Amino acid sequence: MTALLSLAAHSRNSGNPDGAKRRGEPAGSPLPRGRAVDGKPAALRIKIAAALAVATTLACASLGASSALAQTQTQNFMPNAMTPGAPPAPPPRPGAPPPDMAFGAFQRGYFLTAFQLATQHAADKSDARSMTMVAELYANGLGVPQDDTKAVEWYKLAAARGDSNAMFALALFALEGRAGPRDREASAKWLAAAAKLGHPEAAYDLALLYMEGQLFPQDFSRAAELLRTASQAGSPVAQYALATFYKEGRGMPKDMHEAVRLWAAAALADNTDAQVEYGIALYNGDGVDRNPAAAAMLFRKAAENGSPIAQDRLARILASGQGAPADPVAAAKWHLISRAGGETNIELDDFVDKLDPATRDAAEKAAKPWIDAINAARQAQMQPAPAGQGAQGGGLAGARQQAKP
Repeated sequence: MTALLSLAAHSRNSGNPDGAKRRGEPAGSPLPRGRAVDGKPAALRIKIAAALAVATTLACASLGASSALAQTQTQNFMPNAMTPGAPPAPPPRPGAPPPDMAFGAFQRGYFLTAFQLATQHAADKSDARSMTMVAELYANGLGVPQDDTKAVEWYKLAAARGDSNAMFALALFALEGRAGPRDREASAKWLAAAAKLGHPEAAYDLALLYMEGQLFPQDFSRAAELLRTASQAGSPVAQYALATFYKEGRGMPKDMHEAVRLWAAAALADNTDAQVEYGIALYNGDGVDRNPAAAAMLFRKAAENGSPIAQDRLARILASGQGAPADPVAAAKWHLISRAGGETNIELDDFVDKLDPATRDAAEKAAKPWIDAINAARQAQMQPAPAGQGAQGGGLAGARQQAKP
């Protein structure tokens, strides 16, 4: 598995485990706090005042929107409040936190309303999540003009107040060189800070840096701890990686049963690599009771998701009839697709060569759309990127799409 943060640059998701500082790992948030005035740091008061001015201006004119648009967005976002005859909203549960109106507006696509609400909440409550929301809107140009510099300013305000999502976003910005030069060390510091607060993606990416052994001394035991943190939070990619550690005895004793358990969890979350590994374990009865039929279903699912290994294993099953009914056309089809994707299998080559012409023609016809798509994707990868097109993904998601394990 190559490092996801090869730090020439990658997808994807959430949770809350624990991390601890280790030798060679950078400390947490390096942000200065600033002097508080009326309960708010001076820098924060200035940024909130500026953002409120932006919100007021945008509500009236920016991006071609009128004040009527902003009012309409707000009213549409509150469906029961203004609708005659609508049933009253249920009362909140005792002790339940108030709803996050800004996040609700964001989910509905009312980005200008989300910006206004989040900015006001940041001003009123110094709320870190609202600051992160404002940063995300700036980072992605949603409801406001895209502005990486302002996004970083707001992410840092949120990070200083302990928001792990903001810390993770800053790690990605430093990795990509957004709002400044690329800085692997700064990226690692923010990853470490977020991982300590239980951010699963940060823990996973930090684990990959320890596996890579360039920015930190290579330490598979520390990588395993971080993968466990992310895995327990439900990260499928971390579950897959940790299972591989258990299978190989890397950073921990070998334990095939635990590896299979983790692959099963990740496979259930549609991680294609985990589906392949879990399918192989089921087919061979390695660490789990043998179940070729269940293995065939997993291989089919992963094959349809484009895994050449799964396509090869499914072709073997369909050629032999062990785990699924024999189907020479489908077996040849998946073998041809797998071979186009880079897998080799001499036995299946012989199987296809011995088919009668009609069966082979049917398989080739069925495989052709897949093979055409594979060839087109390969040619697209060989094309140089357009001038000026760099890693400019969205706030919390963009950079991590650029390299996968």
